[in-house]
Amino acid sequence: MTTRSQSASCGPGIVYPTGWRWHFDAGLFCIPFVVVLAVSGAVYLFKPQVEAWLDRPYDRLSIAGPAAGAEAQVKAALAAVPGTTLAAYEVPRSPNAAVRVVVQRSRDKTRVYVHPETLQVLHLIHEDDRFMRLIFKLHGELLIGNFGSAIVELAASWTIVMIVTGLYLWWPRQGRGLAGTLYPRLAGGGRLFWRDLHAVTGVWISCFTLFLLVSGLPSAKVWGAYFKEARRLTGAAVVRQDWPVGAADAAIPAVATGGHGEHGTAPGHVPLDRSPDYAAIDRLVGTVAPLDLAAPVLISPPAGRAVQWTAKSETQNRPRRVTLTLDGATGAVLKREGFTDRHLLDRIVAVGVAAHEGQLFGWPNQLLGLLTACGLLLLVVSGVTMWWRRRLRGSLGAPPRSPASVSWGVGALMLLFGVSFPLFAASLILVLFVERALLRRIPGVSEWLGLA
Repeated sequence: MTTRSQSASCGPGIVYPTGWRWHFDAGLFCIPFVVVLAVSGAVYLFKPQVEAWLDRPYDRLSIAGPAAGAEAQVKAALAAVPGTTLAAYEVPRSPNAAVRVVVQRSRDKTRVYVHPETLQVLHLIHEDDRFMRLIFKLHGELLIGNFGSAIVELAASWTIVMIVTGLYLWWPRQGRGLAGTLYPRLAGGGRLFWRDLHAVTGVWISCFTLFLLVSGLPSAKVWGAYFKEARRLTGAAVVRQDWPVGAADAAIPAVATGGHGEHGTAPGHVPLDRSPDYAAIDRLVGTVAPLDLAAPVLISPPAGRAVQWTAKSETQNRPRRVTLTLDGATGAVLKREGFTDRHLLDRIVAVGVAAHEGQLFGWPNQLLGLLTACGLLLLVVSGVTMWWRRRLRGSLGAPPRSPASVSWGVGALMLLFGVSFPLFAASLILVLFVERALLRRIPGVSEWLGLA
């Protein structure tokens, strides 16, 4: 967020040059991932609207008579995909909308759209092929599973470093006024214009960007496992958590949303030696529908050795989620679990995920997320422009390394980041090792990288 000429005048000791180099290195690595995550995240913010638009042909049906029973609708869906069992029945939101039934064979889930009156199958689609599911997997794992999840986590960790160091570089010094600090000097032209645009944009979006980065880490493979282990060691572990960890957990999604599903037994899994009483669904719909739970609401058959059915609100606004344990024979509610019944850490993470996805406080949440994503893209454009203008022919254009040793303050900051973000710590150790053991020993490469 600054220019080379400022380093000498603004930075005390070696802290400023060190922060500048870290900022540059983090930006160089993060730029392509920031672009992918900002664009995919911006699209995912509007998941309810996008899915409603994609499903509009199945939500405006012509209905001439009374709807068929839920049992008949489920059997029509199962017949359309032979060899499957029921994963979940979505409580209809409108009498003119197709009934959504999710069926499964092993871990392969298919969404079946059934006409509520005629029982005609209108549409079939694999859950993993749904558009917003693909956007979710692109955002969380770059469509390449756990390896991609680790890369996203690494990019998020380095982006946090980039934001923190950028704020340090931006911090007003020498009595500088608000110009170039809180608003850009648009008439300055050239380097000053791009510097101000970069720095001011960075400071205005920094808080929510840091929030988005941190709130997304519990779903990352390495950090998520690290978090779970820390909870176990501190006695804060719980039976369930309302987000996946890595691609393996995400492959067992909450079947309605295709989003951050619950970690645990896949809903609707029924042993091969028995099948659920589908006649129970009509009783359960009669119980659940009047409760007006936040949509979508899924009714799932007994899982594993359980005998009770479950109904769960899978709204992305997680504080509104409710899980019901139901007696299939009578339709009675045996247990109700709401947001306040969860562990405090789970509630904190759930609120963070809901805000991360733009669903915690309605359209203002979506707008805030969209502005942040646009701000990140502007940071990329302005940062690349400044770098391209500054770099000398035949060099990378990186800030010079400080010849002095690392101060205790910088060392403490490195230790804090290392403990908080283990994958970042591993990557930093690797980078420092490669620099010192290899790159600095190659004269041409060392000069090009600014390591000499």
